[in-house]
Amino acid sequence: MQVPFVDLKKQYDSIKTAIDAAIEQVIEETAFIGGVHVKTFERLFAEAYGVKHCIGCANGTDAIYILLKMLGIGPGDEVITTACSWISTSETIGQTGATPVFVDIEADYFTIDIKKVEEKITPRTKAIIPVHLYGQMADIEVLAQLCEKRDLYLIEDCAQSHFSQHKERNAGTWGIAGTLSFYPGKNLGAYGDAGAIITNDDVLAEKCRMYANHGALIKHQHHIEGINSRLDGMQAAILGAKLPYIHQWTEQRIANAAYYNECLKDIPQIKIPGKRPDSRHTWHLYVIRAERRNELAAYLKAHGVETAVHYPTPLPFLQAYRHLQAIREDFPVSAAYQEQILSLPMYPELTNEHIQYVAQSIAEFYNS
Repeated sequence: MQVPFVDLKKQYDSIKTAIDAAIEQVIEETAFIGGVHVKTFERLFAEAYGVKHCIGCANGTDAIYILLKMLGIGPGDEVITTACSWISTSETIGQTGATPVFVDIEADYFTIDIKKVEEKITPRTKAIIPVHLYGQMADIEVLAQLCEKRDLYLIEDCAQSHFSQHKERNAGTWGIAGTLSFYPGKNLGAYGDAGAIITNDDVLAEKCRMYANHGALIKHQHHIEGINSRLDGMQAAILGAKLPYIHQWTEQRIANAAYYNECLKDIPQIKIPGKRPDSRHTWHLYVIRAERRNELAAYLKAHGVETAVHYPTPLPFLQAYRHLQAIREDFPVSAAYQEQILSLPMYPELTNEHIQYVAQSIAEFYNS
């Protein structure tokens, strides 16, 4: 049996009529930059998410950068974030001239360890960016209280956590703003790069929209120097066609994760992922910890199961941050997990038969 890591073609086939109609409409109207499709998606997504403002931009990386810039973060400032994420989270901090300050992750949930955050706060700290990794929310309620207490901005990186919740409150709505990526493989994915900022702050929303559009809300009226980071009409239309299905797809991801848990629970050489209490984990990724991880991945590949590692090197240990001189003892959980974590296939169209085959293959590897 062949089990791809993700199957975007199968999702397209399931809603082909809606996607094709959306693409055709954009072409017919030549509505490629801005226009009705972008405005409609921003409005519908904001309504679905329960926020006042959704500002579409070119990608999720830009979304973080734009927010940091419009919050006035720059040289001399520090921003605390997790040691375990894609580099977008930290590189945007550096691009503003600020310094990323890394914190290790929780052992059970892969997210920033709140117990270690406060000790990293200095007079130069201006913001904390938790990443709701793999679809799992960080300990956001405690983080929000800490940011309020210390007068810090809370920016939520929701690139992997569309509609994740803690106590029935969506990811991205606990702080000043949240950022999202609509990269094709995300739970709600475009057919190219795309992203968004969500916020209930009217002033911040206007600043972000202006900065992302060359510093102008009206063409040729540039109030500030900005950048070119716009959600294009084609991607907006595709996302709009997919949006009605997101909750259905999320429920299927949740069901798939539960079935993985059932099928894998009796294999002692692996540890299945935990779920934070009072939370809704949306399972962008299903990540186990496995003994002999690399050998297991090779065995699964040979038997038709595609896997991945998210992420093979914790951020502080990348060449880009060598100047920080991080050592394993500074980030013991992240350092240990880089040799254990393995992402198994996860997408709404995954079947029980697929999951059974993956679990059976894992068991066979350890029993051989």
